[in-house]
Amino acid sequence: MVVCGDDGLAHRLAAELRGVYREQVTLVVPPSGPRVRQPVVGRARAASAALRDMVSAAVNRSGNGAPEGGEPSGAGRELEAAEPTDEVLAQAGVDRAAALALVYDDDETNIRAALAARRLNPRLRLVLRLYNRRLGRHIEELLDQSAALATGDTRDAGLDGAGTSTTVLSDADTAAPALAATALVGTSKVVETDGLLLRAVERQPPRPGEVADPGLCTLALLSATSNDPAGADGSEGSGEQGPQLLPDAAAAEAATGRGTVVLEQVSYSGPPLPAVRAGVPPFGELFSRRLRWSLAGLGACVVALAVALMVVTGDHPLHATYVTLLDLFAINEPAHNEDSGRQVLQLLSGFVGLLLLPVLLAAVLEALGTFRSATALRKPPRGLGGHVVLLGLGKIGTRVLTRLREMDIPVVCVEADPEARGMATARRLRVPVVLGDVTQEGVLEAAKIHRAHSFLALTSVDTTNLEAVLYARSVRSRLRVVLRLYDDDFATAVYRTLRAAHPGALTRSRSVTHLSAPAFAGAMMGRQILGAIPVERRVLLFAAVRVAGHPQLEGRTVGEAFRAGAWRVLALEVCGDASGNASEGEARQGSRLVWELPDTYVLRGEDRVVLAATRRGLAELLGRRARQGTGP
Repeated sequence: MVVCGDDGLAHRLAAELRGVYREQVTLVVPPSGPRVRQPVVGRARAASAALRDMVSAAVNRSGNGAPEGGEPSGAGRELEAAEPTDEVLAQAGVDRAAALALVYDDDETNIRAALAARRLNPRLRLVLRLYNRRLGRHIEELLDQSAALATGDTRDAGLDGAGTSTTVLSDADTAAPALAATALVGTSKVVETDGLLLRAVERQPPRPGEVADPGLCTLALLSATSNDPAGADGSEGSGEQGPQLLPDAAAAEAATGRGTVVLEQVSYSGPPLPAVRAGVPPFGELFSRRLRWSLAGLGACVVALAVALMVVTGDHPLHATYVTLLDLFAINEPAHNEDSGRQVLQLLSGFVGLLLLPVLLAAVLEALGTFRSATALRKPPRGLGGHVVLLGLGKIGTRVLTRLREMDIPVVCVEADPEARGMATARRLRVPVVLGDVTQEGVLEAAKIHRAHSFLALTSVDTTNLEAVLYARSVRSRLRVVLRLYDDDFATAVYRTLRAAHPGALTRSRSVTHLSAPAFAGAMMGRQILGAIPVERRVLLFAAVRVAGHPQLEGRTVGEAFRAGAWRVLALEVCGDASGNASEGEARQGSRLVWELPDTYVLRGEDRVVLAATRRGLAELLGRRARQGTGP
């Protein structure tokens, strides 16, 4: 295995492959000499390490334990190179490798290296990190087609990846569901892919005499110290007190006083929400509320005058309305020879016409202002409350903003750079944005932080996120906060400290590399990883697997295939006739998922299932099959 990158994702991915899958990994990273400018995340990591030491000392933290799967075995080597050129890739052994991951922060660098690697080894399994999803789909097709022509094998690669395949992933897309889900009421974990929506929720321990609702299935038991702010919840050194993934029925029933993570709802998310129209805005947005009331009042006056004229003169309703409008706009003949009732109505109509002129002028000015500001940034409306304040519109923040708007959650963004990547998305979605440095007083207040439901700090600088969260806590102590932190150990330390200081508030700290590395590692091993759900400091993976070739699944019932703490079959993919014998193309077009399978259902070789698994369990289940591909 070869991993090339220039930030923490490369190191985390290499550790995942070594520690969980026990693979020999060659890591290619930029040189650490003084002449090479370190990336922003590198500087942020150094700052995070310094802050982590101070925070750890504050809570007397002696260590966080080893990551799941043990420490990296150290198998492999590390090369230093400024760019992944042909010579560097050849030196790393790409021509003999089974898989190559290109996780540079720059999309162009990853594409150039992928093209060069495909020339060196047409049978190489490629995993690319690209932010541009549309470009990623075209790159997948291009690289797979070139490999098929070079090898003479035009068959589609299997689901478990024995053979040539190209997978394009985005760390932003992988981490965004877990970050955005914290803004959902009652839902803390979400996995979404290809129209499939999985929701998992944390449930508190039942009260005496109550029976906890298991949902569709129990995914995990939370740590026994979750109610203790100073407890080592989520750390791998907690032993039996730590979280338990995929417990069996006996363990779930015997666990008293422990919260659970259960699968609450499974459904198809359907087509994405349509984009906001770029044409005429709705009437409610075109004019202000005060102007709408003024127009309604003038309309009522016109109707009343027309009815009065019809009663006084006995005219037809249409003719009475026509005459009233003529009087309103002062283009009718004076009623010199008419009776007094008709003269009074004409005077009243003229007076209403005088009132109509400024209202019409105000309507024109407001409409022009609305069209002019349609592409400009919006300000938070007055009286806004119960919204989500999102700090940072970079790669991660932009993806999280899109997810929140798809769930119809009101959002107010805070960004210091007017040219940030997500500013165009905020304009398109008509999301209010506050421009300013969040460390300056008054910026978060302008975002209505004192009335917000939750606060997501997602900039690329750990110190900025931490400072913003601490200030937000001082404004509203029980505010739900989520931090994006670069270093996972630092995220754990900050999480424990904030929980100790504010035990009554909900706090979450997330490392993007920690959330996205399992999906990248699974793709390198040739699996289709649907998503990852964090359970405290551990990760639960969701994967699509074809049963054929796996003796732990094939020919066994769903109950027999379940292994506590390792994997659990959740759903079976079948076509519209529920026969399960459709071709791959038909399955992609008309397949559906069947949930709550009976334990007596026998898994057949042609079945395709969705399962939840730990990283170590997935490696054990699919490791043998993944090694049947090409490479050493």
